[in-house]
Amino acid sequence: MALRLVSDFDLRKDVLPWLRSQRAASAAAGARGGGPGVLENNYESLRILNVERNGDIIYTYKDDKGNVFFGLYDCRTRQNEHLYTFEKDLHVVSCSVNSERTLLAASLVHFTKEGRKNELQPGSKCLTLLVEIHPVNNVKVLKAVDSYIWVQFLYPHVESHPLAENHLLLISEEKYIENIHIQVIQEDGNRVVLKDSGHLPRERVAEDFVWAQWDMSEQRLYYIDLKKSRSVLKCIQFSADEKFNLMFEAPLDITLSDSGFKLVNFGCDDLQDQENLSKHLTLCVFTNHTGTLCVCYSPKFDSWEKITYSVFYFHKGHSKTFTAALGSVDSHVTKGLTFLNLDYYVAVYLPGHFFHLLNIQHPELICHSLFLTGNNEVVDMLPHSPLQSLSGSLVLDWCSGKLSRAVLNQSYLLQFLWNTRLDYEKMGALHCVLSWGQDHPFLEAKIIQWISENISACHSFDLIQEFIIASSYWSIYPETSDMDKLLPYSSVLAWNTEIPGITLVTEEIPLPFMKVHSFKGYWEKLNSNLEYIKYSKPHLLYNNSMVQREWHSLISEEKTGRRRSMVYVRNILDNAMKVISNLEARNLEPRLTPLFREEDNPQRLLMGLMVSELKDHLLRHLQGVEKKKIEQMVLDYISKLLDLICQILETSWRKHHLHPSVLHFSRRASAAEFTVFHIMTRILKATTSLFLPLPPGFHTLHTLLGVHCLPLHNLLHYIDDGVLLLTETAVTRLMKDLDNSEKNEKLKFSIIVRLPPLIGQKICRLWDHPMSSNIISRNHVKRLLLNYKKQPRSSMIDKSPGSVEFLPLNYFIEILTDRESSSQALYALEGHDNVDAKFVEEAALKHTTMLLGL
Repeated sequence: MALRLVSDFDLRKDVLPWLRSQRAASAAAGARGGGPGVLENNYESLRILNVERNGDIIYTYKDDKGNVFFGLYDCRTRQNEHLYTFEKDLHVVSCSVNSERTLLAASLVHFTKEGRKNELQPGSKCLTLLVEIHPVNNVKVLKAVDSYIWVQFLYPHVESHPLAENHLLLISEEKYIENIHIQVIQEDGNRVVLKDSGHLPRERVAEDFVWAQWDMSEQRLYYIDLKKSRSVLKCIQFSADEKFNLMFEAPLDITLSDSGFKLVNFGCDDLQDQENLSKHLTLCVFTNHTGTLCVCYSPKFDSWEKITYSVFYFHKGHSKTFTAALGSVDSHVTKGLTFLNLDYYVAVYLPGHFFHLLNIQHPELICHSLFLTGNNEVVDMLPHSPLQSLSGSLVLDWCSGKLSRAVLNQSYLLQFLWNTRLDYEKMGALHCVLSWGQDHPFLEAKIIQWISENISACHSFDLIQEFIIASSYWSIYPETSDMDKLLPYSSVLAWNTEIPGITLVTEEIPLPFMKVHSFKGYWEKLNSNLEYIKYSKPHLLYNNSMVQREWHSLISEEKTGRRRSMVYVRNILDNAMKVISNLEARNLEPRLTPLFREEDNPQRLLMGLMVSELKDHLLRHLQGVEKKKIEQMVLDYISKLLDLICQILETSWRKHHLHPSVLHFSRRASAAEFTVFHIMTRILKATTSLFLPLPPGFHTLHTLLGVHCLPLHNLLHYIDDGVLLLTETAVTRLMKDLDNSEKNEKLKFSIIVRLPPLIGQKICRLWDHPMSSNIISRNHVKRLLLNYKKQPRSSMIDKSPGSVEFLPLNYFIEILTDRESSSQALYALEGHDNVDAKFVEEAALKHTTMLLGL
């Protein structure tokens, strides 16, 4: 199952045993009243009422006499506590306890036997009471009205000392919310009582709203009011300093009725008819610590064939409306649509039909989310009873009385990766695993194993590319949430392939209008996201285009023997050395693959240039982050890129039992070596298109494997197309290790003629062969006669002892000797010792002899 519910609390397991023990103790002592009453025949009355910010769970049940019992379960100590008992047969609408557990607020109604739970009888009253419970003392009536009231104590961040004033929200069915200020004092030691029960100041927080949601963790109130028939979402933040502020207003393009009334997360919602949930709209707000703001909305069902739901990504400036097919007309929807907050994801769940994991951090492309239909067992993995998503990833099942934490099942998603054949499911599952694993070595190892066995399994995107980019992104993302604007999250920039069973429409939406000017914490990050949408055009995502141009310039200079400032080049190479040192410090285990064993200047230059360019990019756009921290983040990011490539190679080498000794050319290549060569070719293709650096020694290893595995014509084709690069280390190894058989001579000559001139001259000196002597001689003559001007010469040619009686050759050698004797020529030939006119003469004679077949 892609999603697991890890139980934090279960009424049946965590409360019932305690209640029974309390009852047994009371019976043994002959106690009457006060404590829990007979429960055995009242299981159905036991239910959760509220979950407070600190994790306290408030529950209630009725004993055999109809008395209403209130209890509290502390999730931190895993202890139960009896709070209060009303010795009347009442139905509890809402209940809340303050953070010190000295005050209890409850809203109760009295029903006649014919009455329904969701209807107040004429003349009946909803009593909202405030009870002193430390110890049990006075009861104050806050309201007695003919409409329902919900209660919620505010929980400030400051919990180190008792508060002199508590704040209680009253939410009325008459569409207003009040904030009541309650001052308390201590008497007779620890006895806590109301300071002035006759006068409790109150103020209106909101009114004329049609929908409201409480965020217990962040102490925020979201509500919607209708302005000229237009829905406007508002948010109020309650602070520890006893103040509250209207933070933003945001227009919502949804249809709400002015006569409707809906509350979310204000305790148990049992006043609704749960069997008809599918007939009502679903609306909820989700946020996370990175500054996201999502509104999830599903209108009333109007068809049994499809369902529509929308997600307003305010932190991205657009909305997406999804339409999911439900299958046959007979597949009735009896349960409502459930939205669950999973931090970086939102789960949209319709039991028996589909399960949609929406990527809210990067919602631009549908392929970065995961959509599973009724064909997958996953769509029946969650309870069919209504689920309520609380703050964070907490999920409350009111019907069963269970509080759970929703987590993505990484083992299932890994198995799903192995089994699915659809590219969009592979993409979605890959990003789910990486976002929840975040640099977890075990998960990365499993993904790399999957990649090495399914290297060509994806047709819509490059699997290696996507893994390297996404995994590197998540490895550094926890450092600062602004990374999602500055570093690439995916190698895929567009997705045009349809996903069966679902369609979507993307629209731009108006941004929230912030009502305050000073921001901290979440609000600072949300405001940063909104500012980015307003002013950041074009996008600020880093790419290696600048590095590419500079690298090509440096390589061109190196080939021609010209170099710019040595200080500049040295700084670049120093950057590369820092990356390699950082990588080696993170990976202490010895590598099987022979990498990082040579200088490989081209790759070190690319690595160093990327360090320089990425550091400048982050310094420009990351405000308030120390330079030293940014420098370390850059080293970590590029080290991660290289390490992932090394891990893919290491995994394939170990899987196929390869060893550096396979690079000896005395035997034919095995199937395992062909496979590893193919994987290296795919790695090269993935990194080349993004212009990413490779570990030093990669091209040497790749080329040597290519020589070992490919026929000559294929090998030369790979070289000419730039797939295989002829590094000096690789060619030197070939010249020394291969004998001068006819086949190898052809190979060596074909390679030498493809080398840049400077490297070619070095390599020819390593090959003791007439062909290499011929090449060396040609280059020597070419250099000597550069800018040569013919001058009058004596007709008499001095013949040295043993000279050949061949006048053209003698004349030519004399010219070369004269050129060599000039100081200008000696300067030009500096570093090319052991090559002179005599060498050229011998090479020419040998070559002529070979041509004549003598």
